[in-house]
Amino acid sequence: MLPGRSGWGTMITDPVALFLHMVKRAPVILFALSFHELAHAWLADRLGDPTARRAGRISLNPLRHLDPIGTIALFFFPFGWAKPVPVNPYFLRRQIRDFALTALAGPVANLIAGLAFGLVSRLLAVFHVGGFFLELVQLSVLMNFALALFNLIPIPPLDGSRVLYYLLPSRYGSEYIKLERFGIFIVLGLVLLDQTVPVLNIWMDPVIILLCRLSAGRAII
Repeated sequence: MLPGRSGWGTMITDPVALFLHMVKRAPVILFALSFHELAHAWLADRLGDPTARRAGRISLNPLRHLDPIGTIALFFFPFGWAKPVPVNPYFLRRQIRDFALTALAGPVANLIAGLAFGLVSRLLAVFHVGGFFLELVQLSVLMNFALALFNLIPIPPLDGSRVLYYLLPSRYGSEYIKLERFGIFIVLGLVLLDQTVPVLNIWMDPVIILLCRLSAGRAII
């Protein structure tokens, strides 16, 4: 799941502006989400679970990963999501640990992609390349970093919840996992609240700025 931020979720009524907005966002969204889900599927397969591989999810093909409603929502609203990668813990060698590692793979993949796009942005600046292409690269930096950080929030069904469950003692983990029933409502509540009170961006923005400075050499936000 990914929250719309820095105007990504702004409603646009002008048809021409809406078309240009979607053209710019489409490749960024499709790559970031597909790369995230591919990482989940790839690591699950490496750790012994072939479920995602058999479903054709080890792929950068967006059609393999995108949820029609969730993906369209990303263009118009302050949140969206992809189709979850199927993982069967019973195939994993060490179920709880490997399930957590599989969950962590998605955010790590986006972090790597964000750093890579940041370096590309730095190179473009060196060669004085600007315009639409530079804007696309910079948006890719922000999108991948935001996707990584948001999914690390330890609230089910976000990836960070799987990692926290592994780290918690078993007596606390069994209680924590009960949040799964309400987690999606908590997450959506945080995203909607963030539109007026920056409960997410107040910590995400400083981290993204730091990552941008490390990779691109400057704050892109």
